[in-house]
Amino acid sequence: MDKPFEKAVQGLETGPEASTPEAAGQGGVESTGHPSVAALREKFGAAILKAVVFSGDEHCVYVDAERSAEILHWLRDDASQRYDYLQDLTAIDYGGGRPLEVVYQLWSNTHKRQLRLKVTLPLHALEIDSVYDLWRTSDWLEREVFDLFGIHFRGHPDLRRILMPENYAEGHPLRKDFPLRGRFSRAEQTRLALSMRVEDYYTPDELTIGGTPVAAGDGLAREGRVGGPSEAVKNTTDPMIGGDIPISQRAPVPGGEATQGR
Repeated sequence: MDKPFEKAVQGLETGPEASTPEAAGQGGVESTGHPSVAALREKFGAAILKAVVFSGDEHCVYVDAERSAEILHWLRDDASQRYDYLQDLTAIDYGGGRPLEVVYQLWSNTHKRQLRLKVTLPLHALEIDSVYDLWRTSDWLEREVFDLFGIHFRGHPDLRRILMPENYAEGHPLRKDFPLRGRFSRAEQTRLALSMRVEDYYTPDELTIGGTPVAAGDGLAREGRVGGPSEAVKNTTDPMIGGDIPISQRAPVPGGEATQGR
C-alpha cells in the first residue's frame, strides 16, 4: 500500500483524534467594543461568562446555560438590541471528553450588527431550552442539532430526527467519538437499510397524500387518480413487450418506447 493512500484511510475505523485545547477554538481576545456586550454584562451580570473576539470582528458571548433562553429573549425584544433574525443554530464537539457548545448566530436588521452566543453543555447534561417560540427558523435547526449531536431542546414541539431515519441506532454522526464508517458493520448496515419500511421515512399524514396503493396489475395508478388504472396501463403499454407493466418499471429494450430519448 502506497504511503499517500495509507495516510488517507487512517482513522476510518477509530474516527478522528481529539483536538488539543489550543486548537479547539477556545482562543480569541477579550471583547470590549461591541455595544451588545456591554449591555449584556450590565443586564445579566454573572450569567455572562465571557466575551471574546475571533478573526478581528466576530464577537462571541458565552452565557450561562440555565439563563440562555432569557438572555436570547431579551436580545430579540429589547429596543436597543432587536436581534430579530436567527442566522444559524448549530453545535460544536471538540472531542476528548470536553463539553459541547450550542452556537446561536444572530443578526439585527434594525441596528445592522451581528452577535454570536455560545452555551457550554457537559456531556452528562446535553439539554437546553428551545428558542422555537422566539425564532421559528430554529425548528429544523434544533432538530438537526438533536439528530447529529444528541442535544435535547426542552419545549421544542416536534423534536425528532431530521436527516437520519427515526430508527437509526448508531448514535449521533457529528460527535467526535462517532467512527467514520459508523458503529455497525457494513453487512449490518445493509441489512437494516433493506429491512426499512416506508413508514420509517414518512409521517402518517404524508402516507395518506398519495392515496391507497392498488393491485400490482394496475401499474403506477392509485385510487382516486384521474383516468383510473386501466387508462394509465393503456397509455404506457409497449407493443414490443405487451402486458401491463408500466414503462417506468421496465428495463429498456432496443427499439421499445423505454429507450426513446436515450
